[in-house]
Amino acid sequence: MPASFSIAGRLVDLHARAVRPATVHVQDGVIARIEPTEPVPERHLLPGFIDAHVHVESAMLPPSEFARAAVRHGTVGTVSDPHEIANVLGVEGVEYMIADGRPVPFHFAFGAPSCVPATPFETSGAELGPDAVSALLDRDDVPYLSEMMDYPGAVDGAPNVLAKIRAAQVRDKPVDGHAPGLRGDDVAQYAAAGIETDHECVSIEEAREKLEAGMKIAIREGSAAKNFDALIPLMDEAPDRLMFCSDDRHPDALAEGHIDTLVRRALNRGYDRFDVLRAACVHPVEHYGLDVGLLREGDPADFIVVDDLDALNVQRTYVEGALVAEEGETHIEHVASDVVNRFDADPVAPADFRVPAGGDRLRVITAVDNQLGTGEEVVTTPTDDGYAVADPDRDVLKLAVVNRYTEESTPAVAFVRGFGLDGGALASSVAHDSHNVVAVGARDDALARAVNAVVRAEGGISAAAEGTQVLPLPIAGLMSDEPYDVVARRYTRLTDYVRAELGSAMDAPFMTLSFLSLLVIPQLKLSDRGLFDGAAFEFVDRFVD
Repeated sequence: MPASFSIAGRLVDLHARAVRPATVHVQDGVIARIEPTEPVPERHLLPGFIDAHVHVESAMLPPSEFARAAVRHGTVGTVSDPHEIANVLGVEGVEYMIADGRPVPFHFAFGAPSCVPATPFETSGAELGPDAVSALLDRDDVPYLSEMMDYPGAVDGAPNVLAKIRAAQVRDKPVDGHAPGLRGDDVAQYAAAGIETDHECVSIEEAREKLEAGMKIAIREGSAAKNFDALIPLMDEAPDRLMFCSDDRHPDALAEGHIDTLVRRALNRGYDRFDVLRAACVHPVEHYGLDVGLLREGDPADFIVVDDLDALNVQRTYVEGALVAEEGETHIEHVASDVVNRFDADPVAPADFRVPAGGDRLRVITAVDNQLGTGEEVVTTPTDDGYAVADPDRDVLKLAVVNRYTEESTPAVAFVRGFGLDGGALASSVAHDSHNVVAVGARDDALARAVNAVVRAEGGISAAAEGTQVLPLPIAGLMSDEPYDVVARRYTRLTDYVRAELGSAMDAPFMTLSFLSLLVIPQLKLSDRGLFDGAAFEFVDRFVD
């Protein structure tokens, strides 16, 4: 039953850009009135935080469990793109996310995935064409078109891309963008196609060009892509057109913090308090037309209580008048989530990862810690008995993608630098965006053991050294059905195992691994069909003439 109560404090009015003592009266989950009050307790009341772009699945939690973790940090809602599960299960996956999030007090805004699959150069579990996207956009609980990753199609005017954008426009729903590295005239064409936002900027110069084209920028700080430092100076240049987002946040990181962390960092650097808080609270609500309260009379009672506006420690979080978190503890009850999946991969053998040496010079992916983009190097091919092999001493490892949707498929194998493994292997069925099984390793037998641990679990992340450890992800091979704190602890233990037993110094090795199959972010990536140049948008050979 909606709550009724009153609470006094220093109210942070983000529209009037003022702080004033007041009592907020909540009646049946709605702010009935706000009265001036003197004196008030030494605490501040302000609207809750919104993550302006996130894939809930990347937390390895279903929506109901994600909410339990997020409200502890003052987050009351998310703009969520469910294209991870849509690539596995199609429309059924989108409907699953909406249904799982519905029972909990939290504002989920799930979009209609625009690019399933992300490209035609990989195998996914589903395809959403313009008709399916239009049908999703017809729903009142699907308020926007999710990130348009096919930026070449948008720039070139591809009919199926424009049909999806038009479907959102005629329904007066926003269109999200995804255009890493897009510059110059292409930016203007991309925006002119109807794209309104971008969260992929890695440099301030790139972001400025997109702002000039009329787009809004979501400053991203996730578990793999960390762009806050590069982009936060925009707060002095275009504060009214900024939002904050995490994009992809793994369970250990979500346990530690969320949008509140970005707000603190921005405030600590001296940026205007109201500009920062409006980016974290107001702008996503207004841009996407979310039914989230902003601490005004007549709004849903969605707000947070913090100790002060510097430390910004979240003491309480309210959603529609319900106290959902207090002093770092969630008050949302765990909801048992249904398990849905599609996983048809067969076990693999070490011999499946052999690569006949086809030349003296080898094209190698260079993975970059805390970034989604990759580079390319050409190295002398390490060989053994006529086969190209991993060479841990030079940090040249094997990278493999195993098709999870078709039995008896042959792994695609390439080579990668940057993980620093001195032995063993790790594997994951969280492999953007088609979510086949991706693995990196120093030996073929370790690759087989890591992949087979994921196959046996029908989804998960694993690491193989002397032994093998696995975190099962039974929901679509992407999410656990365990409570968030259990998942966070198991994920942390597995990451620590990779560092201690396999030798990687990466901050987030599993997150970095999961993006090595994402073909729409340049440069060199690997799909289940082969090595792919994301800049040229074509397959390339492993060996260089």
